[in-house]
Amino acid sequence: MRRRILLLAHRVPVSGNFSLNDLAGAGGRMDEIARATSTAFTVSNGLRRDTELTILFVAEPPPRARRIHLRGVGLRYLNPDERSTAALLKNALVRSSTLERDVEASPGLVVGPIDPLPFLSEFAREPGTIWLTEDGPPYLPTIPLADGVGAVLSDSEDPAPDERQVLKHHRVPEVSLGPVSLRASQCIDVLHNRWDTIEGSPGEAARAPVNTRRGI
Repeated sequence: MRRRILLLAHRVPVSGNFSLNDLAGAGGRMDEIARATSTAFTVSNGLRRDTELTILFVAEPPPRARRIHLRGVGLRYLNPDERSTAALLKNALVRSSTLERDVEASPGLVVGPIDPLPFLSEFAREPGTIWLTEDGPPYLPTIPLADGVGAVLSDSEDPAPDERQVLKHHRVPEVSLGPVSLRASQCIDVLHNRWDTIEGSPGEAARAPVNTRRGI
C-alpha cells in the first residue's frame, strides 16, 4: 500500500542558511522537521520502502519556496538521529538555493523550486488523502485503499489561510489522532501504526536494512 505524507514547513529558511547547532531557533524548527522525516521512514533495523514524504518549505513565497521529496524506494543516507537528518535536508536546500530546477541531492531525495498551492491542490486530489487537524473527528481507518493512503499535516504552525482554502476546496476530510496535541513526528508515528494495523505485517518489499553510512 503506497503511503504519501505531505508536511508543511512554515519557518525553516529555504536557503538552508542556518546552523545545525540551532535547529529549533534560527533553523525554524528544523529539529522537528528532521524528526518527522526520520519517523516517516525508519523502523527497527530498516526503512519503509512503501512511503513517500514531501516537505514544502514555504517560509518564502515562490519562486523561493522549495520542495524536498523523499521516496523510500532508493532512499539512502537516512539515519534515525535528528542531527544527521537535519544535515541531509539542509544540504539539499543549500544545493537547491541557486537552481531553478529539480535536482537529486542524494539517492532518493529530490529538491527544487515549487509553487506550493498548485502542488498542494494536486496532492489533495489524490484518493485516500486526509488532513490532520486537532479539532476533527477521530481517524479510524478500517479498510485499506487500493490506491494507497495520504496525509497532509503542518509543523508547529497551523496551515496558512490560503493552504486551508485549498484543502477545503477539495473537501479533504479533516481528522484528528486523539484528544492530545501531538508533534508532527508523533503524528506520523501514529499514522503509520494505524496504517500498519489495517494492512498487516509488511513484506520484505516494504522495508529494507538501514544504510548507516553518512551521506553528509
